[in-house]
Amino acid sequence: MNTTNGSLKIANRVFSSRLILGTGKYGSNEIMKKAVAASGCEIVTVSVRRADISNPARDIMSALDGKSLLILPNTSGAQNADEAVRLARLARATGVSDWIKIEVTPDPGWLLPDGEETLKAAKVLVKEGFTVLPYINADPILAKKLEDAGAAAVMPLASPIGSNRGMRTLDLIKIIVGQSRVPVIVDAGLGRPSHAAQALEIGVDAVMVNTAVSSSGDPEMMARGFRLAVEAGRAAYLSGLGPESDKAGASSPAEWIIK
Repeated sequence: MNTTNGSLKIANRVFSSRLILGTGKYGSNEIMKKAVAASGCEIVTVSVRRADISNPARDIMSALDGKSLLILPNTSGAQNADEAVRLARLARATGVSDWIKIEVTPDPGWLLPDGEETLKAAKVLVKEGFTVLPYINADPILAKKLEDAGAAAVMPLASPIGSNRGMRTLDLIKIIVGQSRVPVIVDAGLGRPSHAAQALEIGVDAVMVNTAVSSSGDPEMMARGFRLAVEAGRAAYLSGLGPESDKAGASSPAEWIIK
């Protein structure tokens, strides 16, 4: 787990925000820009397939401030390691970034990540000098293998992408947090600000959200809600949560009661 000066450190970069925002599914680039600003995030993910720099009118990149934000391209749509590596190289060649979020999802139904192909792609890209952040199932063994391979962070899912079902993999993520020496970023499935707060409360370093914000009635307001939830969850974790008990306990000592 990463706790450098209360900030989030990934590879050689330090961030004050622990919220990462996706850029898909928004009604317009203008709505997306407002949500990004309200979230206070410093990292946004962009699908390499959507970064059409040859056509600024259609390119989502034109709506993002590359000076204040780290643009994190992802290999969304890749079905194997070779496709993920090709997309990462394309992002670097076109000047987007040499940071890459690996997504290898061969099953179009559940969009669950292929751990074997993800690890294969990570090993190649780390050797080529990329800063690699792999999206994975909540698999503690795979998380350690990716860390050992040089991944700058691991991004286990909370529940299936776009499901908004929350922390269904809570116990496994706790194991990953306990064993990791790189940041743990919960990615996929968070549907409410309370889900994000829950993740931060158990020591997760950051969360990534897309559908919960972009599909809400007011993306700008929802993004602000997630920002506050992440801050609250982190504060709760740092303060140390009080122990749970099977019994009730008076909040005032018995000797203080006036008789």
